[in-house]
Amino acid sequence: MLDLLAAEESSGSLIDVVPGLMVWTLIAFGITFYVLKRFAFGPIQKTIDDRRDRIREAIDEADRARVEARELLEQNRAILAEARNESAEILAEARKVSDAQIQRAKDEAEVERLRRLEDTRKQIDAETARAIDQIRSEVADLTVEATQRVVGKVLDADDQRRLIEEAVDGLDFSALERGRS
Repeated sequence: MLDLLAAEESSGSLIDVVPGLMVWTLIAFGITFYVLKRFAFGPIQKTIDDRRDRIREAIDEADRARVEARELLEQNRAILAEARNESAEILAEARKVSDAQIQRAKDEAEVERLRRLEDTRKQIDAETARAIDQIRSEVADLTVEATQRVVGKVLDADDQRRLIEEAVDGLDFSALERGRS
């Protein structure tokens, strides 16, 4: 055991300060620090700064995109509201046009009904006048025939005309003519 202790003392311990080793350690550290600072720390710091700038720009861009998205959403809502209002106006206008067309069709149908009613009245009046003329003609023929039978002779044209006019004037056509009016 003594040998171990003696070997330890002769080899030196890690805690022992050895001035030569310390100087070489400091020189190696200084050279390493200089090389790292000159060739490594600058590019590493630049990379970190660049990355920080890209992240900051990405955050700013995301904020701008979020603001723009909100604006677009508001615009879309406004456009949608405007479209709803326009569709309501179009629907109201369509209803007005529809109501106007229905009323116009009703008015046209009423005018057509009145025209047909007037045409029918004219036809009835014409038929009534034709029927009265036919009745007068038949009454005249019957009067001529009855006169020939009663008198027993054939009358000349002037006598026939006079008798017919007297017979027709004696008939009451007022009821038929009132129905015509």
